Amino acid sequence: MKLWGGRFEAGPSEVFERFSGSLHFDKRLIDVDIRGSIAYASALKHVGILTTQERDELAAAFLAIQKDSQTPEFWQGAVDQGADEDVHTLVIRKLKERAGTLADKIHTGRSRNDQVSLDIRLWLREEIDATLKELLGLMSALVDMAKRDPTAIVAGYTHTRRAQPVLWPHYLLAYFEMFARDLERLKETRKRVDVMPLGSGAMAGSGFPFDRDAIAKDLGFASITRNSMDVSGDRDFALDFLHAANLTMLHLSRLAEDWILYSGEEYGWLELGDGVTSGSSIMPQKKNPDSLELIRGKCGGVFGDYSALFLTMKGLPMTYNRDMQEDKPRIFDAADQLRGSLEMARVVVETTRLNPARPLAAVEESWAVATDLADALARSGVPFHQAHKIVGRLVLESVRDSKKPADWTAQALAEFDPAFTADMARYVKPAEGIETRELPGGTGPKSVAKALADASTRLAEMNK
Repeated sequence: MKLWGGRFEAGPSEVFERFSGSLHFDKRLIDVDIRGSIAYASALKHVGILTTQERDELAAAFLAIQKDSQTPEFWQGAVDQGADEDVHTLVIRKLKERAGTLADKIHTGRSRNDQVSLDIRLWLREEIDATLKELLGLMSALVDMAKRDPTAIVAGYTHTRRAQPVLWPHYLLAYFEMFARDLERLKETRKRVDVMPLGSGAMAGSGFPFDRDAIAKDLGFASITRNSMDVSGDRDFALDFLHAANLTMLHLSRLAEDWILYSGEEYGWLELGDGVTSGSSIMPQKKNPDSLELIRGKCGGVFGDYSALFLTMKGLPMTYNRDMQEDKPRIFDAADQLRGSLEMARVVVETTRLNPARPLAAVEESWAVATDLADALARSGVPFHQAHKIVGRLVLESVRDSKKPADWTAQALAEFDPAFTADMARYVKPAEGIETRELPGGTGPKSVAKALADASTRLAEMNK
C-alpha cells in the first residue's frame, strides 16, 4: 500500500520498491506507531475531524491490529512480498480492512515525517529505560563484587606496567564511576528524546488547530517541539543516543580487555564462571573468555552505527530527506548490542571470583611500592625530585641483584642512603603505602570504604 500516488501516471518499478522498502526493519515500531495513532485520533476528534464514535471505532480497530501483530500470520506477505512500503502503510492497510473508508481520515494533518519522529522517540524512550535498568544491574554487581574482597590488594597499571598498589574495590569503583557517567548521559539523552513532535506536519506545521500539549500529555511526553522544520530534519536525539551507547560500549570494552587478561594464566587474578566461558574444539584444557571477547567485538558495530548516521546527516539540506530512513537500522542495532552487552557483562561480574593471593604476589615481587618510599622521603623533608632519584637508584640496584622490596631491612635501607630512616622500612609492604592515601578519591582503606558505602547509597537513589 502507498500513502501517495495521485500525481503519478505509473507506479514505482519493482527494483525501486525493493530498494526503498523499510518494513523489514521498521516493523518493530508497530506498537508505538499504533499508540501514536490512537492519540492522534483523539486529537482529530478535538478539532472536529472525527466524531466521538468514529474516534472510538478507530481506536478499537488499532487495538485489534496491535493484538493481531503478535501472531506470525499477521506478517505473512507484508514483509517478504513487499505489500507495504513501511510499518505506517502496513498499519493503515490493516486499518482500512477493519474500518473501511473511515481509515482515510486518520492521516488528516499528519505527515509521515512527524509520525516517524514520534515513533522513534516513543521507542527510544522505552529502550533507554530498559537500558538504564541493565546498566544499574551491572553497577550493582560491581559494588557487590567489591564488598566480597574489601581488603584485597592488586597492582594498578599505567602503560600496562605495574605502577602502584591499590585496593581491589578501588579498581572496581573506577568502572562504577565510568558507568555512572554513562547513566547520566543516557538520562540526559532521554530528556532530549522526550519531546513530542506531532503537529509539525511535513515541515511547515499542521493546518489544523491541534492542542499539541494535550497530545503530549496523552502520550506521556514532557514537552513539545518548538519548530516544525527542525522536527522534519532532526535526528540529533538519535545521535545523542548513539553517542551515549558508544561511550558505554567503550567502557564495557575496557573492562572486557582487563578481565580477559586478568583471567589468563599469566595473571591468574580472576576465575570466570563456567557459564560465561567456552572450550576449544581441539584443545581440551582451554577455558576461553568468549563472553568478554564478544562484548569487546560488538563495539565495532556500535561505533559504526554512530559514524554511519553521523555521516548520513552531515550533508543533508533542510528538512526531511529520504536518506534519514537509514536511521532506524543504526538505532536498532546499537540499542540491541548495548542492552545485550550490559546484560552479559552483569552476568560475568556476578559469576567471576578474585584470587587475592595472585595479584598480591604480583605487587610484592615488583617495585610498585617505589612511589610510597619516595613519598616517605618527601614527608621527611627530602625534596621530591631528590627522593625520586634515591628510590630510582634503589630500584636499579635491586633489579641488578634480583632483590624484592621485602628483602630490604631498615638497616639495609639506611646503609644504601642515610636519608632513609628506620620507620620508612615499613613502606616496602604494599598495605602500608596504601594507608597513606586516605584523601577523598584515593585508595586508602577508609577512603575506599566510604566510597563503597557512597556507591551503594547512590545506587539506591538511582534505582528510585
